[in-house]
Amino acid sequence: MRTLTVGAAALIVALTSAPVLIAQVSPLPSPAARHSQILMLGTGTPIIDATHSGTSIGILVAGSLYIFDAGPGVERRMLEAVARGTKIDTIPAVFITHLHSDHTLGLPALVYYHGPNATFRRGGPLTVYGPPGIAAMMGHISAAWTEDRAIRTQTGGAAPSWQVRGADVAAGVIYRDSNIVVKAFEVPHGTWPHAFGYRVETPDRVIVISGDTRPSDAIARECAGCDVLLHEVYAAEGFSKLPARVQPYHSSAHTSTYELAEIATKAQPKLLVLYHQLYFGDASDDDLLREIRSRYHGRVVSAHDLDVY
Repeated sequence: MRTLTVGAAALIVALTSAPVLIAQVSPLPSPAARHSQILMLGTGTPIIDATHSGTSIGILVAGSLYIFDAGPGVERRMLEAVARGTKIDTIPAVFITHLHSDHTLGLPALVYYHGPNATFRRGGPLTVYGPPGIAAMMGHISAAWTEDRAIRTQTGGAAPSWQVRGADVAAGVIYRDSNIVVKAFEVPHGTWPHAFGYRVETPDRVIVISGDTRPSDAIARECAGCDVLLHEVYAAEGFSKLPARVQPYHSSAHTSTYELAEIATKAQPKLLVLYHQLYFGDASDDDLLREIRSRYHGRVVSAHDLDVY
């Protein structure tokens, strides 16, 4: 694994404080060698419901699952995907767009179920990349379960791995291995000082993930005809029915269907996938798609948990 690592916070892994760029590995294999899949591990929002787990997207290449955001329920969706026949051997890395709770509440479960003595048995420590603050968050998560690890080690007959590294990173190429290259780029999301979108290059596709963002030229620039653009969205017509006091927040933090149609027209993805859908005013997926298609004529779908693209 070759990574840009800034900070590490872990039970066993020592802390680091300076960014280090490790030498690049060999080029990605040819497209015919590995096919990538996008696995929707959660399409939800802070408005929790029974059918949408918290925001999380998996990109699966040759048995390696790279996770982008880890909302509540991510580990259960992973197990459900395996039960349906998806083969997950290891989790090489997790990438967080920003530190909102609906994007990070699943991290403790990922730590618990990762490693040689857990459900996903191959690979080293769970490594989590994200904007400044993610290393501290992972350190606190590790510390919170210190007693649990001690008791289970004493009474369970096995030595839990539960190792974790948290790496604060800046915009740019932050990760590469033989399967993927990951580039972080800044997007505007409310008052967060740093929030990321991600451009992911696999052997056969270019995939762009918006994260939570209001309309941003960065999306079209990073996509530029990409194979798949996964973008958050809210219902434009339903937005008008919201109380006036909450409208400023949503318009400063998220992207409406009409605004996304303009972005997609510039970006020209081969497939536009809606996720983190805010169904204001009792809007449905059909309503979101109708609003998008009224101003954008490319291929677009509204994702559900466990959909595969």
